[in-house]
Amino acid sequence: MTLGLFDDAPAPYAAPEAIAPGAALLRGFALEVDEALLQAVEAVTAAAPLRHLVTPGGYTMSVAMSNCGELGWVSDRSGYRYDPRDPLSGKPWPPMPTCFSELALKAAAQAGFGNFRPDACLINRYEPGARLSLHQDKDEGQLDAPIVSVSLGLPAVFLFGGLKRSDKPARYRLLHGDVAVWGGPSRLAYHGVAPLTEGEHARLGRQRINLTFRRAR
Repeated sequence: MTLGLFDDAPAPYAAPEAIAPGAALLRGFALEVDEALLQAVEAVTAAAPLRHLVTPGGYTMSVAMSNCGELGWVSDRSGYRYDPRDPLSGKPWPPMPTCFSELALKAAAQAGFGNFRPDACLINRYEPGARLSLHQDKDEGQLDAPIVSVSLGLPAVFLFGGLKRSDKPARYRLLHGDVAVWGGPSRLAYHGVAPLTEGEHARLGRQRINLTFRRAR
């Protein structure tokens, strides 16, 4: 079921909403720890600044990215990969904050995936107009582990499709505090984010922050 696109009020946490086999939305799941998450984002990005990566094809991504944890996802003309060091500084990525890993573990368990231990967290910043085209998360060595994605800030339209790029994706409006989890038969589902529309969030202003937790190795 696609939720109403005009309901912008953060909802209290509700039971998981199944959107596909092995995939669920946890509405409002991160609201109780949102300020701790945002303060941790600020600390991580002070050490490893957000940057616009370049794809192997030479395109600059509209979404600004950073990482924390044992590994970080990076992209340049040589390809997509995980790296234990920040290419900008040559230093290891900042450690994953405890509030990050605890939330990811709880969200995964709530969606039916126990003992999730992410070793990588991508921090993505969307500003109005930024988008993420349909893609699969397939650079990880542990495809039996789920993906946990946390939305903070401005609402976004999450596109969730099937196992083929040609499958028409469903559209789900994600609000501040919502968490999406997918794994099992949906682990390689194509997904993306529609261009972010203009808006003003009380805490983050004209931006959306997305935390994506993965088990990369």
